Amino acid sequence: QVQLVESGGGLVQAGGSLRLSCAASGRTFSSYTMGWFRQAPGKEREFVGGISWTGGSADYADSVKGRFTISRDNAKNTVYLQMNSLRPEDTAVYYCAARPNMVVVTTWRGYSDWGQGTQVTVSS
Repeated sequence: QVQLVESGGGLVQAGGSLRLSCAASGRTFSSYTMGWFRQAPGKEREFVGGISWTGGSADYADSVKGRFTISRDNAKNTVYLQMNSLRPEDTAVYYCAARPNMVVVTTWRGYSDWGQGTQVTVSS
């Protein structure tokens, strides 16, 4: 099990950037594939992107490809989500999640541990 704490959310204008961080506790962080999800009011939680436990591969939702980048620093037990060219439709609560497996999956049911979420609001 791993405990996750997100930070870095806030209010930004359309076209702006934010970087979210997710700090994990535990000594086995490097054994977890990490994912980012988001949930807007009245909508289902959706996959944003994920990164393998080595950081060697990443996958993204089509809606964020070319704008968002996931990275991780296993020495710091932290995963990041760099969000550029933000749009109002990116407004949501963003969650990081951990999966004790080497494969990124896009369903939230594939992740066993979750952070509390951080709000991202993009104004037009």
